[in-house]
Amino acid sequence: MQEQIETWIRALVRWFGYVPNRDLSGWVLLTIAVVLGLAVDVVVTQVSRFIARRRTFQTLNLLKIHVRWAFWLFTPSLFFLLATNIQSARFLRRHPVADKVAEVLFLVTATWLIVKLLKFGELFLIREYDTTKDVNLSQRKFVTQVRFVRRLIAICVLIVGVSLLLISFQGSRKVGLSVLTSAGVVSVVVGFAAQKTLASLLAGIQIAFNQQIRLDDAVVVEKEWGRIEEINLTSVIVRLWDRRRLILPITYFVENPFENWTRSDASIVGSVFLYLDYNVPIETIRTKAREIVENDPLWTGETFAVQLTDTTLTCIQIRILASAHDAPSAFDLRCHIREQLITFIRDEYPQALPQTRLMLAEELRPKEV
Repeated sequence: MQEQIETWIRALVRWFGYVPNRDLSGWVLLTIAVVLGLAVDVVVTQVSRFIARRRTFQTLNLLKIHVRWAFWLFTPSLFFLLATNIQSARFLRRHPVADKVAEVLFLVTATWLIVKLLKFGELFLIREYDTTKDVNLSQRKFVTQVRFVRRLIAICVLIVGVSLLLISFQGSRKVGLSVLTSAGVVSVVVGFAAQKTLASLLAGIQIAFNQQIRLDDAVVVEKEWGRIEEINLTSVIVRLWDRRRLILPITYFVENPFENWTRSDASIVGSVFLYLDYNVPIETIRTKAREIVENDPLWTGETFAVQLTDTTLTCIQIRILASAHDAPSAFDLRCHIREQLITFIRDEYPQALPQTRLMLAEELRPKEV
């Protein structure tokens, strides 16, 4: 097969008017291999565009965005490597740089392509999952696990790719082999453990599968309310309610207590406290509060209560409980209840003002001499 290819190349060289020799035939073969690789890229691209014009496929769009350039470089490098493997031993001895360049290019482009394919696979698996809604707990759990596993596999691929690249060079062959051997892996693990990187990685694995937190979970950390925006291998980014970002080490969510408002259910019970005079009719307040929540679309209809929870020398404390679908809805529902009840009490029962305000007014009144 090799001799037949060389015969064809020599005939091609003679057709162009050059005197064929082994070196020239070898370089022509390598050039043809690269051109064939680029031709394959063009054909695949044109076929994809033809299919996309006939019908829109989300898969093709994802491949175009994430895999296109890696594939364009990988295919010529693959053909270049195949061409060097069918070259004569004499040509490779005279031009060892061609063999080494082919090997390095193939390792680099193959590693890049695999990493991009992993990203494509992640987006393909979660393309129909909506993580913006608190009620989609199982979907957010799946997306969190897929993203963590993809990042973990990508790191392993990069480690193997770099190791194989080092092995291809004589001077660094021992370094590359040590990373791939068990002794090298143990030494790397010990080094990572000393720098707490391994602890962060294990914490990430625990969070990915035990699901203490998921993407878009509503949490309270460091006395701040926010949502989980990103879960990386070593850190977690929390998007706070005022659009600030709180960046915490991933081990924080394993070692410290925190509140997760959407761990198993997104619904939440909101509470409103009113401080009123002893003369206020509690049953009337209860009836009005029920009327308010029943007319509010944010109320789920599951929980409602009006209770007198405390008394002081000057006023009483009334607590109103109402359930909502999620934390933002509960906040808005509490505001609606508070606003409408205060308006009702101010208009219908002005004498229900807390005695503390009356006492303060008496203290500020000028005294007669």
